[in-house]
Amino acid sequence: MTVRFFSLHTVALLGGSALLLSGCGASSQNKKNAAKGPPQVGFVVVQPTSVPIVTELAGRTAAYQSSEVRPQVSGLILHRFFTEGALVRQGQPLYQIDPSLYRASANQAQANLASAAANAEATKAKAERYKPLADMEAVAKQDYTDATATARQAAAAVQQNRAALETAKINLRFTTVPAPITGRIGRSLFTEGALVTASQTSPLTTIQRLDPIYVDIQQASADLLRLRRALTSGGAVPTRADVRLKLEDGSDYGITGDVEFSEVVVDPTTGTVTLRARFPNPKGLLLPGMFVRASFAQSIDTKAFLVPQQAVSRDPKGNATVFVVGPGNKAIQKTVVAPRTQGAFWVVTDGLSPGDKVITQGVGKVKPNQPIKPVSADTPQTIKAPTSDKSKG
Repeated sequence: MTVRFFSLHTVALLGGSALLLSGCGASSQNKKNAAKGPPQVGFVVVQPTSVPIVTELAGRTAAYQSSEVRPQVSGLILHRFFTEGALVRQGQPLYQIDPSLYRASANQAQANLASAAANAEATKAKAERYKPLADMEAVAKQDYTDATATARQAAAAVQQNRAALETAKINLRFTTVPAPITGRIGRSLFTEGALVTASQTSPLTTIQRLDPIYVDIQQASADLLRLRRALTSGGAVPTRADVRLKLEDGSDYGITGDVEFSEVVVDPTTGTVTLRARFPNPKGLLLPGMFVRASFAQSIDTKAFLVPQQAVSRDPKGNATVFVVGPGNKAIQKTVVAPRTQGAFWVVTDGLSPGDKVITQGVGKVKPNQPIKPVSADTPQTIKAPTSDKSKG
């Protein structure tokens, strides 16, 4: 059995070597941390700009033109000339009401007019013959006066009978019921053989023009009041922008429209004001009565900031925050008001000042009041390959 003894000198040498190695490793780590320095971040300088204030509201479609077809004379329906659901043109015949009685009335009025015209001719001739005789006092002047008055009455009777004939012809024309407008016709509420009257309350059918089409948008009066105050204070300016629609299935309509007008009264039952927009509807996709969502810009905010979305984060309470480059190149956290997005940006309406340097790159490695190395966001980032450090002791 061999027993090895280490002298105190040997133990001291080993201990010194261990301390040297430990000190060498700590020194290398400190140098590495010192070389690393503050994190480099990219920033953009923000300035106030003009941003449309986009509003999204509920709306409902309505026909551009709508006409209830009603009879203007009474009688039996003999024929129906249209196909339900088809496109009809203005003036196109839709129904034929029995014209027998109205044709007879027109013929009678024609005969009455001829009789009145013949009587007027005879009385006029008699009055003309009496005139020279009355001048020679061959007949009494009273007889001449009576003959002249009779001729005038006969002429008036001609005018009366002519008006009666015109009325009879109009009623005869009304037995053919035409389309008052061009549009899509609905179902017929009366069939052939049905008796209709000029004073009935039910229409024969309904025609609606669907291209273009209206969208009635409901806006709360409080929102409209807030908008008008912003326009008055100068923080916003009015604009006329396109209106976009989102259909009931969530899809976009794809065709933009224009706001035609706004009502000047508030609906007392709903507390809303109606805005009417007009949209092209060439394919007939929009039908009257459909519920839609309309988005459009009612005004332009002239004091808003557009901040890239990656620069904005939310705290646990839901407040929007950004980091800006503060004095001494320190990261300062600011709470901002960012109510909506526009493309790749948040629209910030409060919390920033013109010229603020908002950090957009490296936000995840920044803490409040931490020293940073700010560079412009468009500066190319140099990425070095990792190196292996070997410590020698």
